[in-house]
Amino acid sequence: MIPEMPRVLLISPQPFFQWRGSPLRVRFDAQALAELGYDVDLLVMPVGEDLSIPGVTLHRAPNFIRAKALAIGPSLPKALLDVALYFKASALARRRRYHVIHGIEDAGPIAAVLARRHGAKMIFEKHSDPASYKKGFLRNCVMAAYRRVERFSIQRADAVIGTGPALVEQAQALAPGKPVHHVFDIPSSLVEPDPALAQKARERLGLPPGAVLALYVGSFAVYQGIDLLFHAIPLALRQNPNLYFAVVGGSPEQIDKRQTALMDLGLADRVLFPGHVHPDELPHLLAAADVLLSPRIAGGNTPLKLLDYLKAGRVIVACDNPANRLILDESTARLAAPDPVAFATGVAALAADAALRERLGAAGHRLYLTTYNYRQFRKLLSGVYRQLLGPAADVCRNPDNLF
Repeated sequence: MIPEMPRVLLISPQPFFQWRGSPLRVRFDAQALAELGYDVDLLVMPVGEDLSIPGVTLHRAPNFIRAKALAIGPSLPKALLDVALYFKASALARRRRYHVIHGIEDAGPIAAVLARRHGAKMIFEKHSDPASYKKGFLRNCVMAAYRRVERFSIQRADAVIGTGPALVEQAQALAPGKPVHHVFDIPSSLVEPDPALAQKARERLGLPPGAVLALYVGSFAVYQGIDLLFHAIPLALRQNPNLYFAVVGGSPEQIDKRQTALMDLGLADRVLFPGHVHPDELPHLLAAADVLLSPRIAGGNTPLKLLDYLKAGRVIVACDNPANRLILDESTARLAAPDPVAFATGVAALAADAALRERLGAAGHRLYLTTYNYRQFRKLLSGVYRQLLGPAADVCRNPDNLF
């Protein structure tokens, strides 16, 4: 008799697929579990791009409100679709009799209720800190309620996964003695940088010989330090005339506003906006840079861009704050005080020192090779499931034998 492969229901209450934090993580969760041999059903919201993951069956909650998009964070449409997510999950659980129900973020209560009802093991996965979303009285009330939902999920879980050290500590504080595992985030693409494609990316940018390219990738959100970056750019250019900057991200309106300000300063030709870059092309563009920038000034979660930066093997200039120090230290990056003068000085200093750029970039790349990569991620996730399921997981593949 062929042993039964453990069945997993992975519930993600976000639009899927989108190239951003939680949906990326969910994609890697589902892909890794399928590669390990688990029979994976992935249940997501009814909005987002279709994405085929080998070995994973994708299900969507019914879109009874005909939503075309969902904003990040709590909202009335999100709450209504959470109800639809519950009923779809309940129907799947009755039919499929899962061994594990794995709830992401606010899908935790759904996973907890269904796991108890159907005798399954329950995993809760924590991606964010509710306190970091506080903004205004009503939103604070909503996030306080979510904190109680999170506590409920953690206390009823058989195992908890946190994507960063601070999130692991928060979960442990909410349920002392509960198994909490740190399964870290990884770069957003599995494509490795190609030197030839990196050189072509530099050529497309039209950089002159001897140019030193400093590149930023990310949103134009305030917490990302975008204002600090654009205040630092003129200061850095005064210190090193070989510098050029490239900024990947932002809406057309946000880019137009920044370009107008740069034209007023006479710097429009020194700051490039490459436009939309497909995530699987991003590794080559990052490798085309000489210096990579993380001016983030707030937040407690792991900045995903840093993982992409480490993979590129290029030196990083980052604001010295707890979020960036989750991954970086002085041996792998230039850490600057979170103000434009200090940040500009750090960029200009590295632009003038090729040997230091090479040394710090190589140290960061070693961190990617030894820790923050897909193979290590899959191995850690396998360990959580094997500890939870015991002998039932013996039919699954050993992650050490997978490429």
